[in-house]
Parts: sequence; C-alpha cells; structure tokens
Amino acid sequence: MSDSGRGRYYWCTRHHRVESGEDTCPARHVLGPYASAADAENALQTVRERNEAWEAEDARWAEEDGEEK
Repeated sequence: MSDSGRGRYYWCTRHHRVESGEDTCPARHVLGPYASAADAENALQTVRERNEAWEAEDARWAEEDGEEK
C-alpha cells in the first residue's frame, strides 16, 4: 500500500497557515504532519502544552534529585 499523502496537514510557521499536498513549504518551516487540518491549525497550542508538561516533568525530576533550578 502506498502513502498518497492523504491526511497529511502541516502548520507553516512561515506563512501562519495550514498547508497540505503540493502547497507544503519545506520541512524546516512546518510542524506536522497532522491527521486533520484542525489539528494542524492547533499545532502551536499543542507545542505549548507539550512544552509545559515537559518543563513540569523536568522540575519534578530535579526536585526528586535535590537539584535547584
């Protein structure tokens, strides 16, 4: 089964829009792929949420190790 590129949407950080197919900028300018245009449109919020979770986890680990941040 070949991958036709269907269901691949990207958030372009250069143009601030959802892109797909032939209209997609180079990888260095996009986040994704996402399964839907709505998911791609929310990419920056997803990144924020993941970063906050990772930072909280790092702080928890540092606290357990007795480190100060």
